[in-house]
Amino acid sequence: MSEHAEKPFLYVVVCAAGIAEDISKLITAAQERNWEVGVIATPQGLGFIDATAVEAQTGRPIRSAWRSPGDPRPFPAPDAVAVAPATFNTVNKWAAGISDTLALGTLCEAYGLGVPIAVLPCVNEALAAHPAYRASVERLRGMGVRFADPYSGEPQQDGGRVEFHWDRVLDLLKADGRS
Repeated sequence: MSEHAEKPFLYVVVCAAGIAEDISKLITAAQERNWEVGVIATPQGLGFIDATAVEAQTGRPIRSAWRSPGDPRPFPAPDAVAVAPATFNTVNKWAAGISDTLALGTLCEAYGLGVPIAVLPCVNEALAAHPAYRASVERLRGMGVRFADPYSGEPQQDGGRVEFHWDRVLDLLKADGRS
């Protein structure tokens, strides 16, 4: 558990996918499991969430940009990281070690720190079939990152969508005894 928080601290990395508008469901589930939560959004992911509502729910600012040298860290060190929803772009860049956003830099660093990471991909079937994506998932799994099955977000024949199981990412972290 981090030294700065009484409860374990969970970083939630949010990417640019339509389902991200429901990120409050993951925050609620994490808080019910005794996590303190801080949200880090990709720059594009910011446009998919209600920042005011998320900040009210977590009691912390959403992070999306690097802090200036000398600025205090707005979050304590993470005890775990949940990436939900995780997009094709983020998974591929992360596996390649690209750190061009705060979200990707956080993911790359979390591995080096030995922080448990779980991922709920939101990737359609065509992108999930791409060899680069498959190789990226394999590489990240080899690094100990836990993946749920991809969620395509594609409409069903009746026009509805399959439910995105936000709590699945917490279940994946539970294997560490973290939630």
